Amino acid sequence: MASSLTQTPRSDARDNRERILVAARAVFAAKGLDVPMREVARRAGVGPATLYRHFPTKQALATEAFTEQMQACLNIVEEGAANPDPWRGLRFVIEELCELHARCRGFAAAFAAAFPGALDLAARRAQALTSLAELARRAKATGQLSPDFTLDDLVLVLRANGGLDAMSINARVAASRRFAALAIRAFQA
Repeated sequence: MASSLTQTPRSDARDNRERILVAARAVFAAKGLDVPMREVARRAGVGPATLYRHFPTKQALATEAFTEQMQACLNIVEEGAANPDPWRGLRFVIEELCELHARCRGFAAAFAAAFPGALDLAARRAQALTSLAELARRAKATGQLSPDFTLDDLVLVLRANGGLDAMSINARVAASRRFAALAIRAFQA
């Protein structure tokens, strides 16, 4: 009978799991995926056994951490696409994606290189690009987005934004915001 009941994790176990994910995202964003698991545990304030109980491998930890970042990207695109003003929606997407990438510098590329089959990135990327293409089409129809804008232009901006290099995260975010503003002006009709 006990096996048919679902066990809800204790509140301290849920708190530990969340602290581990927060620490992993911060460490992976700052130092990449080569960081030892014990450093993630130390940063989270838990022992290695607790870390491995929740995430038996680095791939499991990175996948969980990256899933949230990928969902954040999709949420940004969906929020921008839902804006009744498509130009305002596209500007929001550019600003927010640039900032997200500045905060999580290189994490997506490192994750995809280290664990190529961990997530179905192609389907999620296709979903985002379809929404972005429709948003761009609507923004062009208002006359506010340059008629020669393509999604490749946005991809180029996001890749260039990823190359911003500053010692502190605050400096990277500030540079990213400035870069996004310049890109938006370039895209405006």
